[in-house]
Amino acid sequence: MLRPQGMMIGADVGGTFTDLFFFNEAEGRFRVGKVPSTRGDEATGFLSGLTDRDLGEVATIVHGTTVGTNALLERKGARIGVITTPGFRDTLEMRRRDRRRTWGLWGDFVPIADRDLRVEVAERTLADGSIRVPIDPDQVRKAAQSLAADGAEALAIIFINSYANPANERAALAAAREVWPNEHIECSSSILHEIREFERASTTALNAYLQPLVGSYLGKLEGRLRDEGFGGEFHIVQSNGGVMSVDTARTLPVRTALSGPAAGVIAGGAIARAAGFPNVITCDLGGTSFDVSLILDGTSVLAPQTTVDFGLVIRTPMVEITTIGAGGGSIASVDRGGLLQVGPESAGSVPGPVCYAQGGDRPTLTDANVVLGRINADNPIGGKLDRLDVDAAKAAIEAQVATPLGLGVMEAAEAIVTVANAKMAGAIRLVSIERGHDPSEFAAMPFGGGGALHAGALIKDVGLAKALVPRFPGVTSAMGCVIADMRHDQVQTVNWALDGLDFQALDRLMVETASEARAVIDKAGVVLERVDILFELDMHYIGQTHAVTVDVPVTVEQGTTGVTMDILREAFERSYKSHFSRLLPGLPVRIVSLRTAAIGRRPHFDLASLKPGDDASVESAAIGSRQVWFEGGWRETTIWKRLSLPIGAAIEGPAILEQPDATIVIDPGLVGEVDSYGNVVIGRIEA
Repeated sequence: MLRPQGMMIGADVGGTFTDLFFFNEAEGRFRVGKVPSTRGDEATGFLSGLTDRDLGEVATIVHGTTVGTNALLERKGARIGVITTPGFRDTLEMRRRDRRRTWGLWGDFVPIADRDLRVEVAERTLADGSIRVPIDPDQVRKAAQSLAADGAEALAIIFINSYANPANERAALAAAREVWPNEHIECSSSILHEIREFERASTTALNAYLQPLVGSYLGKLEGRLRDEGFGGEFHIVQSNGGVMSVDTARTLPVRTALSGPAAGVIAGGAIARAAGFPNVITCDLGGTSFDVSLILDGTSVLAPQTTVDFGLVIRTPMVEITTIGAGGGSIASVDRGGLLQVGPESAGSVPGPVCYAQGGDRPTLTDANVVLGRINADNPIGGKLDRLDVDAAKAAIEAQVATPLGLGVMEAAEAIVTVANAKMAGAIRLVSIERGHDPSEFAAMPFGGGGALHAGALIKDVGLAKALVPRFPGVTSAMGCVIADMRHDQVQTVNWALDGLDFQALDRLMVETASEARAVIDKAGVVLERVDILFELDMHYIGQTHAVTVDVPVTVEQGTTGVTMDILREAFERSYKSHFSRLLPGLPVRIVSLRTAAIGRRPHFDLASLKPGDDASVESAAIGSRQVWFEGGWRETTIWKRLSLPIGAAIEGPAILEQPDATIVIDPGLVGEVDSYGNVVIGRIEA
């Protein structure tokens, strides 16, 4: 059964801009929007982009948010309390005994839960699941009351070995709920039902840390949308690239940690597959960061965990994204050693780059691109500024970069771009060369407001085959919100040896977890085309510490999966060999955990609707030319209206393609061709 067609809105709230993608399914029409973000009150920026829209006509809004990400990076979450097993009070502090500086003997780390808000209660569950010491409900209630009285706003209950048997933990949760003053309370077995003491504790604590903030933000936003007449479906993008209901996001806010960037990767994958590029590296350059992700054979790579900042480990499936501080707002400075640095500190949306004339006085990457003539100062993206202040940008670069380095202002601006390009190239090498992939077999997909400014440099510096610039690069993440499917992941540790495995028990567990995951999708109340169930097993040779994730090619039919020894052994050997190039014959194999994903397939988004119209022509796209700085000097550069270029148009560099949400720079020696979907494919000019 299909959901009735109507207006869909994808909204990605970033650190500098809030990007919007409006799509009318019934008519196949779309438009894009870009407004400044309002840091600290993100809902206002979100709603300001919808002011000319009758929300009563909107069927679906899907939101990618950085509220949780920013709270973790800036340590602005809630004051939380932890109730745990005797002897495990300091798990969050001890971590894996890693160090902020690998080769240093000093450093600091402050856990998100103060030590006086981490308390122990009598309980003990053994590794085999047997309970040696049951909980005392009165002791738990007193501990919860004490933590609330001391100012804890959210509570996490984390018992050792609760992955093997959650009975003690869930009994403690029930007791604590009787006295806890709000809804921000959860236990680790509900957040992550998986072995690994620290990772489970960290994920559960971070979930509690985000619950009040994210819950309040989503509640206010949902209320304001309803007040404006919105009565449709409202969903949130999660870090695994899927979509979840607002209720699920309030319960599991830790799953929104990479919400916005994940949406961009999902859109990137869909665009690349349609354009015939199975292997791409997405490069999302926003105002504050540069996010890189690998898409291999048309599929984005999921990681089982990530570290948002040192010591803040989240173990939940998420799109594998590498982030560096090299956005358009990244501040350029000369350090004490006389070296030019770009980022990670950012000017953000307030005060923003110097050229925005909103109080910023420190030069940024955007200022450098404006001074070099690559960004049109008379037509800035976003539509909220009439003109950019080139003279102010030049003065800031001259005073803070050029003079300290003994350079001219143009050479200094080019040096800022070169340093930023080097940082971006390093991030791309990290996800490609260092993982055994040849960059020449991949295309870059630059998007975000600034990604396409640097496409040519990335091709040349890294040795990529081409660059595939989406039709609307500045709002690609917002488009991803519209494209993404509903998804719910869960994990269950089993610790079963493959030899002698009770396959009936495994089959029952797979069917049970599939039913539970599907129930979460069904609870969202969204009418979908279908729901797919995917199974994975974490497996390793006995004696190894780490496991490989193994796709299990079975489905639930008539109450069974039909899983067999041959299926599991073949799948494990295929996965292990792809990771390590060889097997270890004769060694026994263990199944560590079962992972189950329910994916609710939303109606297909036809990317062909984005292609240029019949009235597009090279003549109508031509604007003229201007002087732009390339490779140490000024070059006469052709300027084009990108959205007016027809399919098949080929534009040789140096050239600049302008559109309301982004700017594309085609460097000398490169050519950009418009494909059948309206993407610009940039490559080297053949000799």
